[in-house]
Amino acid sequence: MAAAPVRRLTDDVPADVERRLRRLCLALPDAYEEHAWVGTRWRVRTRTFVHVLGVDDPLDGAQVVMTFRAAGEELEALRRAGPPFHVLGWGRDAMGLTLDAATDWEEVAELVVESYCVLAPRKLVALVDRPDPT
Repeated sequence: MAAAPVRRLTDDVPADVERRLRRLCLALPDAYEEHAWVGTRWRVRTRTFVHVLGVDDPLDGAQVVMTFRAAGEELEALRRAGPPFHVLGWGRDAMGLTLDAATDWEEVAELVVESYCVLAPRKLVALVDRPDPT
């Protein structure tokens, strides 16, 4: 019996995608960037709020995926949204988003800010300009 094809994680992220994410992430208080075990991640303190990496899937081909955190009603809505969103299966609040030519970068900007706010200390979250949820 042949082994099932294996998905491979890579550093293959287009420079323009990484540049756009860098600009969004580093605009947040005390955020910093580092090379992760694969791909690039942005952190606040010791917590990763965005991670971008390549995924080479034998069935779906090469993709670029951004992982992020969500909470509350937004998390539940994203879990039910379907592609390009993915439940990652690790971390109770971890989600994935496939980034491609159809990506809505305004939505990505909102997801980045919300992910940061899920993980950052309250005193840093207070410094973030967020729309009033009411």
